[in-house]
Amino acid sequence: MKVLVVGSGGREHAICMSVAKSSKVEKIYCAPGNAGIGQIAECVPIGAMEFDKLVSFAKEKEIDFTIVGMDDPLVGGIVDVFEAEGLKVFGPRKNAAILEGSKAFSKDLMKKYNIPTAGYENFTDPQKALEYIETAKMPIVLKADGLALGKGVLICNTKEEAIEGVATIMQDKKFGDAGNTMVIEEFMTGREVSVLSFVDGKTIQIMSSAQDHKRAGDGDTGLNTGGMGTFSPSPFYTKEVDEFCKKYIYQATVDAMAAEGREFKGVIFFGLMLTEDGPKVLEYNARFGDPEAQVVLPRMKNDIIDVMEACVDGTLDQIQLEFEDNAAVCVVLASDGYPVSYEKGFEISGFDKFDNENYFCFHAGTALNEAGKIVTNGGRVLGVTAKGTDLKDARAKAYAATDWISFKNKYMRHDIGKAIDEA
Repeated sequence: MKVLVVGSGGREHAICMSVAKSSKVEKIYCAPGNAGIGQIAECVPIGAMEFDKLVSFAKEKEIDFTIVGMDDPLVGGIVDVFEAEGLKVFGPRKNAAILEGSKAFSKDLMKKYNIPTAGYENFTDPQKALEYIETAKMPIVLKADGLALGKGVLICNTKEEAIEGVATIMQDKKFGDAGNTMVIEEFMTGREVSVLSFVDGKTIQIMSSAQDHKRAGDGDTGLNTGGMGTFSPSPFYTKEVDEFCKKYIYQATVDAMAAEGREFKGVIFFGLMLTEDGPKVLEYNARFGDPEAQVVLPRMKNDIIDVMEACVDGTLDQIQLEFEDNAAVCVVLASDGYPVSYEKGFEISGFDKFDNENYFCFHAGTALNEAGKIVTNGGRVLGVTAKGTDLKDARAKAYAATDWISFKNKYMRHDIGKAIDEA
């Protein structure tokens, strides 16, 4: 079969690599792709939001199956557009992708269906938000309602920071229209865990757990980013946590969406906080996490096409997900200055040691220059991932592998997976 993957980051590279392992697949296209993806798929210069062009391409090339990796096209309704043209596509429809597209919607959904989450209020009027802050307990969390590249969340330790945060999100519109509505949420403490799942509208199958590192600097300092590294599985995701989440969060979310007439098919990403009062939902995403996909997918034993087709066809109950009994750690190599400002166009070397079995180099922000050389082309450039017998082994291997890669202005955190030592 012919497969089209929509997206251009490390997540899509990980998806393409999994798709390439499928015995069913003879040809992979990726739109728009990147320099690394181009080594296993044919990259097509069509943007992820150019729905009409993507549909035309899928028809022209007789694509059998399309996989949408990114949040923007899913929230924008790409699945509805493809389905209307009779094309088979993996991902939630627009009315289901709102689970990620609107934090206010997802919070209201959790409240209505008693799914554990932090206390909150939604605001469309900045003045009302400021009045609420006057009596709120600090610290507090402000969230832009819409998509903001994983950066629209502000943790405010003082009232002054919260007032400034309201200005940033709602008045200065730093995150654009995503800040037209804002969620103010109680601050939760505990371990964060990410859990990815496949969903076919009624059945949910849980993938291996992971843990992301959002802040730009060591020791969780600096600005929020799209993710500076991750590891899988999380030692804090215990059997007890799993049983609680299966009972009160996972299936409850799928059932709630179905009850609202928003049948969800695709991937639900559960961002969890393990609080003293038990696990609570921090956020939902309507697709694979990035870089969580880079540590979860390399450990999955199943044929990814079998699983994704089962999600689309409503037969996920016939699939048993299997993961290797090992661990993986991903360290993101970024351009110095990310996530604020950074230079691009620097040549990258050192790819030859990665075997795509135990060591992986997932491209996020790369391109080919006029001389055919791979160069930096984004804030997050590469995700260096290694598998090991356990997390400490995988972490040591991943950091050793970061030394293989060279480019000017290379930046990374040095404490990815440090929490493993405390487990």
